[in-house]
Amino acid sequence: MKKTKGLAIGFVLVSAFLCFSQFALAATPVYIGVLAKRGVDKAIEQWAPTAEYLSERLQMDVRIIPLKFTEIEPALKNKEIDFLLANSAYYATYEEKYGLKAILTMNNRRGINALDKFGGVIFTRKGSNINNLQDIKGKRFMCVKYSSFGGAHMAWRLLLKNGIDPKKDCKAFLEGKTHDNVVMAVKDGAADVGTVRSDTLERMADEGKINLRDFQIINQINDGFPFVHSTILYPEWPLAACAKASPELRKKVARNLYLLKSNHPAMEASKVYNWKRPANYSDVTACLKEIGVM
Repeated sequence: MKKTKGLAIGFVLVSAFLCFSQFALAATPVYIGVLAKRGVDKAIEQWAPTAEYLSERLQMDVRIIPLKFTEIEPALKNKEIDFLLANSAYYATYEEKYGLKAILTMNNRRGINALDKFGGVIFTRKGSNINNLQDIKGKRFMCVKYSSFGGAHMAWRLLLKNGIDPKKDCKAFLEGKTHDNVVMAVKDGAADVGTVRSDTLERMADEGKINLRDFQIINQINDGFPFVHSTILYPEWPLAACAKASPELRKKVARNLYLLKSNHPAMEASKVYNWKRPANYSDVTACLKEIGVM
């Protein structure tokens, strides 16, 4: 009888331990680092609904961590995040160094169009004397951040191919830190010419922040792509699993995002049409090597 009672108590203790372990595991937050290309508040507004969806589906606490350009590598180095959603250049640069693995690529949304690529746009104020790439020489040039792919690297490659080095050939080389800041600097005359990723101007116009008629696009490419752009197109942002994310967690996150429909509130907030299998990022690597940052 005593033996049976002891076994029962032992079973209860083991069960309690297992329940506690499962609870502790479920309570351990999953952190998704997101490049805050338009600022922290905008990143939370855009991606918090996706975190809420994943939290519900995975029965885990999924949190968005907005990251500035300079905060991404420290977050990877210190193993502060489980997943990274950032521009394609960060993935190409840190894939081997920090063991990143792309699990999905996002398809951007423009109306009913699903876009798996994006470009860079070079622009100035309407009525300026900047009409082509060569006119940029001697002017105040602003990018988002030199580490920004859509907000710097793409335009850099185009300008270098045309014999222009913004750091040497421009009157001033400026960094706006966010895409919105670059647009407003050009609008307000704090910079003569700027570059941001495609979709920035249209998104800001949709939000009532600017009027597209106030700007002129330099080297505009007319190829049917629904956002104005000056450069060739590159693969969209990947969602990358960090080394600390378990294979099981990677599969769950990828599967649940892959199944999301375009009309889901999380997708509407993020401006993502759908998630697809990882793209080939070799063109991104080629760009980075050509401009000397990789």
